[in-house]
Amino acid sequence: MPKPDFHLLAISDRRAFGRTWEDPMARWLHALGAAGTGALVLREKDLDDRALYGLARRARAALPPACRLLVNGRLDIACAAGADGAHLPADGLPLPPLRARFGPRPLLGRSTHTLDEVERARDEGADYVLFGPVWETPGKGAPQGLAALRRAAAYGLPVLALGGITIERIPEVAEAGAAGAAGIRLFQREEEFPAVVDAARRAFAAAQRAGTGSDDQ
Repeated sequence: MPKPDFHLLAISDRRAFGRTWEDPMARWLHALGAAGTGALVLREKDLDDRALYGLARRARAALPPACRLLVNGRLDIACAAGADGAHLPADGLPLPPLRARFGPRPLLGRSTHTLDEVERARDEGADYVLFGPVWETPGKGAPQGLAALRRAAAYGLPVLALGGITIERIPEVAEAGAAGAAGIRLFQREEEFPAVVDAARRAFAAAQRAGTGSDDQ
């Protein structure tokens, strides 16, 4: 089973590029890869299967092999497109039948919003979870806070913080014991990608030296 090897996970939102999103999104993908972003989830739930497959193929070609590519909710499309795996919603399919069908190789992550969901994802064999919202985020419910993130990180699997993440908050996420940080708005300004990657690299390295970071990253 693969181990997550990233501290940053970008989440796509092609609607931010407007109606003619293909070329701007292609530049965005190249910028993510050039900056050294560790992973990307294609979260384009309204695309039909053929369009999502095509986008996943283009993303895999645009990103360096070291950048993990995940398709939201669609492991079948991820495998067909040469992606690394899938990211599943909290109420998505259980992991054991997916492992039985697709084998141990694909990377499988899970969104979680409560500590019970983190525990269930761990027990099902998730490779990592997103936990949040940690800070207030429009339309995402009450923030869980750093104390809950710290408890989630103690469950023994890589936990990435989601919700209200900014470059200034990355050190707080690392100090809480999280394995990484994820976001949509964190990755909207291409000129800031190198600074975000550098901040994460420094913060999680410092947390590991202090004994608070994940050893899996």
